Amino acid sequence: MEGATGVDRPQSTPNARIGNVDALRGMALLLILLVNISFLSSGYPFHLVHDPGDDGFDRTMIAVVELLFAMKAYLLFSFLFGYSFTLQLESAVRQRVEFGQRFRRRLSGLFVLGVLHAVLLFYGDILATYAVLGMVLLAARRLEPRAALTAAAWIVGGVAFLIGLAAVLGTVLVPDEAIAVEAGARSTAALQSGIGDVIVEHLRSLPAMLGGLLVQGPLALSAFLVGLAAGKRRMLADVASHAVLLRRIELVGYPVGLSGAALFAVGGGTSNMTGLMVSVITAPFLAAAYASTALRLFQQRPRIANALAPAGRMALTNYLGQSFACLVIFTGVGFGLAGRTPPAQTILIALAIYTTQVAVSAWWMRRFRYGPAEWLLRAWTNRELPTMRLTATSPSKARG
Repeated sequence: MEGATGVDRPQSTPNARIGNVDALRGMALLLILLVNISFLSSGYPFHLVHDPGDDGFDRTMIAVVELLFAMKAYLLFSFLFGYSFTLQLESAVRQRVEFGQRFRRRLSGLFVLGVLHAVLLFYGDILATYAVLGMVLLAARRLEPRAALTAAAWIVGGVAFLIGLAAVLGTVLVPDEAIAVEAGARSTAALQSGIGDVIVEHLRSLPAMLGGLLVQGPLALSAFLVGLAAGKRRMLADVASHAVLLRRIELVGYPVGLSGAALFAVGGGTSNMTGLMVSVITAPFLAAAYASTALRLFQQRPRIANALAPAGRMALTNYLGQSFACLVIFTGVGFGLAGRTPPAQTILIALAIYTTQVAVSAWWMRRFRYGPAEWLLRAWTNRELPTMRLTATSPSKARG
């Protein structure tokens, strides 16, 4: 299949389908960076407290990011993982190759990349989690769309119920704010140090991150299943024919999602169990509304989709690249700015990183078939070295 250049062609073509998937991935890269950069630039968010130096404006900026993107960005990525799974399955059928073994190799490679990412670059890695949950997705591949959606709803409801029960029982995630602030200061100082201290801080943070996956993991799986259902319905292959459904998703998703997000942000984000429960229920609505709006925009303004698609085609490389850029900017490995950039400035840094990635991705994909990380993962998956450089006569290949 051809890549992003097909977005402005009729929406029934395979090219357009891949273009929509990649453009959505390109957009999701920005959303995930806006959420992650607060954890990459300071040690306080990990401990669920504010930096004591933050003023009212700073906290407002943090609340805006919590409101609009926290617990939504990774759901969009997860949806695309599930949708892309159906494209890989179709590709295996066309090529008459055994899918399960190849996909398991892909997941093993993703897991290794995720572990290295968590230790060296960012403890908040999601790749290893995707690799584990991918095994569940593989087992669920024969589910009909309705069954997949029903399972996703039960998962979300179950997670929300457990969090609500914990809230009723008086569970508190930050029992002593003063101690948490001190821990945040120590984590920030570790990030400002050299690579050894940074790695030790990442390792020290991993157990708590694994605890957080008790919520994030099941929700990611639910989004996988929604993506599986959408892929089986080929929703992104013919977006125009689903225009009415997309508008309905927006009409429901924005009021429900934003209302829940407001309660989540005002209540203190992930530190408040009740707000977290509400967000678990409502975040999928807002993530779906974002995706619907983006897809409709891509049909009306195909140049936007064309601009974002190259970044989405090498999303793995860009995801890892974001963490590496932040390692250089914020830790003692590079400029050591951890804890020294206010939230508004941090957001501007995120926008600068993303803009650079969009430009570099467009340049790269005009010359190469895959991003560097995608090439490596593909080589491991297929047990052969793929051709990297494009030739004058070979079209760019891209798979979801």
